[in-house]
Amino acid sequence: MSLATVILAAGLGTRMKSDKAKVLHAVAGRPMIEYPVGMARALGSSRVICVLGHQADAVRAAVETRFGAGSIEVAIQAEQRGTGHAVLMTEELLGNHDGLVLILYGDTPLLSQQVLERLVQGASSTTLTMMTARLPDPRGYGRVVRDGSGKFVRIVEEKDATPEQKRIDEINAGIYCGPARFFFDVLRSVGSNNAQGEIYLTDVMERAARELTVVTISAGADEVMGCNDRLDVAKADRVIRLRLAEALMRAGVAVRDPERLYVEPGIEVGRDTALGPGVELRGKVKIGANCIIEQGAVITDCTLGDRVHVKPYCVLSESTVANNAQIGPWCHIRPGSVIEDDVHLGNFVETKKTRMGRGAKANHLTYLGDADVGSKVNVGCGTITCNYDGYVKSKTVIGDGAFIGSDTQLVAPVTVGAGAVTAAGTTVYKDVPPGALALTRPEMAVVEGWAERKRQKMLGLTPAKKPKKKVVKAKPKRRRG
Repeated sequence: MSLATVILAAGLGTRMKSDKAKVLHAVAGRPMIEYPVGMARALGSSRVICVLGHQADAVRAAVETRFGAGSIEVAIQAEQRGTGHAVLMTEELLGNHDGLVLILYGDTPLLSQQVLERLVQGASSTTLTMMTARLPDPRGYGRVVRDGSGKFVRIVEEKDATPEQKRIDEINAGIYCGPARFFFDVLRSVGSNNAQGEIYLTDVMERAARELTVVTISAGADEVMGCNDRLDVAKADRVIRLRLAEALMRAGVAVRDPERLYVEPGIEVGRDTALGPGVELRGKVKIGANCIIEQGAVITDCTLGDRVHVKPYCVLSESTVANNAQIGPWCHIRPGSVIEDDVHLGNFVETKKTRMGRGAKANHLTYLGDADVGSKVNVGCGTITCNYDGYVKSKTVIGDGAFIGSDTQLVAPVTVGAGAVTAAGTTVYKDVPPGALALTRPEMAVVEGWAERKRQKMLGLTPAKKPKKKVVKAKPKRRRG
């Protein structure tokens, strides 16, 4: 039977204490809503309908940013009248759907694909499957009531449960799969004759127990946890991160401290690569084999080749790094950078939209922006490309084998030819021919004794006075008169 998935995500999420819709809060770097949508697509759902309310446009935009335009259909629940009412909002879209419907929630990111596959595979035109879990502390959840033979009878909410029923540790996760027409037929008829005036999905299950076969699928306690506040988000984040770390280790990646590895779903890491504590891998990251990514490195939307060494506390974004490169420590690779084989970039080096050719080196305190740096170029400490004049960005080109002296300023647009040399302290504001020396250093002057005189003055000391020459005046002669 064809499968459609309905994801309930219209809630306000008031316990989040946030201006942002609950399902947009991130778990392991992804908005919560992405998890059920991704699972529905992986299950082969022919249609994915999100029931939205608060900030519906923002939620839809987040999903389509990840999965593409038209990846979901949207039903609006303008008035929050319960889970059953939310499902009824999809009837106009799914009224002709003669298959199964899977009901998920936008705030349960921990469900595994395996348990959902079991839930869907067990459902049919005459069988409704529901997910349950056993919790050490089931308070707040509806309990699953069974008869003496273990057959499902109904769900009783805690407020209606007897003391004996409250001791039941099997709870209803609220996740179901069954014939779509049955859901809609029952929900239209059950009404909202309760204290809250709402339509509940649990009412469907009691009818299903009489008219269909109900099969329960057990899930782990973690899997069914909903994220209702920021504490729940933090717990879910940790669970997913540890799952991802475990998967990496099983695939041959060395993870020094799984509790302090921050990775997002979809990250690819090659065999025998080592990830240090505090490493963050965000977005679309692909790392080759035999790499070393040391403590505190943050890598976003990057591709790294094999045997790359990223030293502590580097930040790499939207760039590519080829084989055998060494980066850092404290290096910043900004978007658009292309780091080729055997490149060395050292401490406090920053690149932006720059190509570093094979074997090029910039080992200290350097900024290279909007630059094309050739192979085997050596860039001295303190070099900067002056790529922005306050109006436009301009390019610097450095030819193969050039030597850029320390404290060189390259005022773009400018080209330094292959094999050319810039002397330390040079400001290069016009092109340098291949093999030439560029030098703008002023002539040095030396004033002897100046430093000592300055020191004496600052210390308030009186320098020894030079001895005065003695002047002997002749006595005037007496006049005889």
